[in-house]
Amino acid sequence: MTTTAPVPVRSFRVAVPCSTANIGPGFDVLGISLSLYLVLDVQIFSPTTPVPDFAMTYSGEGAADVPLTPEENLTTKTALYVLSTHNIREFPKPLRIHVHNPIPLGRGLGSSGAAVVAGVALGDALGNLKLGKDRMLDYCLMIECHPDNVAAALIGGFVASYLREPEPAVTEKPNIPHSETLEEGRIEKELGAQQPPVGIGHYVRLGWAKEIKAIAIVPQFEIATAKARAVLPKSYERQDVIFNLQRLAVLTTALGCSPPDADLIYQAMQDKVHQPYRKHLIPGLPEILTTITPSKYPGLLGICLSGAGPTILALATDNFVQIATAAQEVYQRVGGFDSFYKVLDVVEDGATCVDT
Repeated sequence: MTTTAPVPVRSFRVAVPCSTANIGPGFDVLGISLSLYLVLDVQIFSPTTPVPDFAMTYSGEGAADVPLTPEENLTTKTALYVLSTHNIREFPKPLRIHVHNPIPLGRGLGSSGAAVVAGVALGDALGNLKLGKDRMLDYCLMIECHPDNVAAALIGGFVASYLREPEPAVTEKPNIPHSETLEEGRIEKELGAQQPPVGIGHYVRLGWAKEIKAIAIVPQFEIATAKARAVLPKSYERQDVIFNLQRLAVLTTALGCSPPDADLIYQAMQDKVHQPYRKHLIPGLPEILTTITPSKYPGLLGICLSGAGPTILALATDNFVQIATAAQEVYQRVGGFDSFYKVLDVVEDGATCVDT
């Protein structure tokens, strides 16, 4: 005797690209969305369907460790927050969610940012809220607080962004999250059902030359973002700030020019604000940044930490395997650890939600 699988009354797919942030001198400013997607397949059943009220499954990176209860999983917890701000206190029942995550965790490729963006998109779809992406960004920033990863993952492409500072009159209990206040449990401790203010984050899409691909060289260890931020100084020398601002102004235009100017981009991707302070966390980083150059590897445009690391990001138009292999050899020789690499495209669509 065969049994018929229950048929959902609605099914949809949420897809969110991973992202890389900082991009040389663009610390906490620049983000790029890349062709590695966190995917949620969602099914809503009729209330009379004899299936559990909620079921969540997970495959890919972190499958053995990621919590699968609505109140503990970052994506579903974010979705519940979005719904609560519209007086919807629980998910529709019965609900099934399957998550597939190919994004390495804790490696500087925006895994937590993608989870938050996916959660906002999930809440929007389940509540039929019809939030625009600008408003969705407000929700993302109430949780993630740093706009570079979430703006790129949500909007797509090469994005510059900033977070609006709280008004002086509300500094004791700010409605707008400050970029240094993110902590585990922020959703439960601070947000409740509080709707985000409008316009927390601002962004602009920047030009990107189509021939430029991103090589992510990913070592087999993790660095917590909090740890990577803790090593940064509280203040900087004026000449170091000027150094970064000069290069940032050039880089944001240079990456949109075709054909790309390798020497211009390589020099414009130098940094004195975050990479020098994180080099002791990532054995091999100084050697990679100084020895893998366009003169040795034609096609290379620039190389930097991806986010807080430890992934290395190389931008290139050719010789992708040779560039990646050279970085892997340094990781192995200096740090003694294995790594893998992915050649990724810059994707323009950002987060999507499509009925299936």
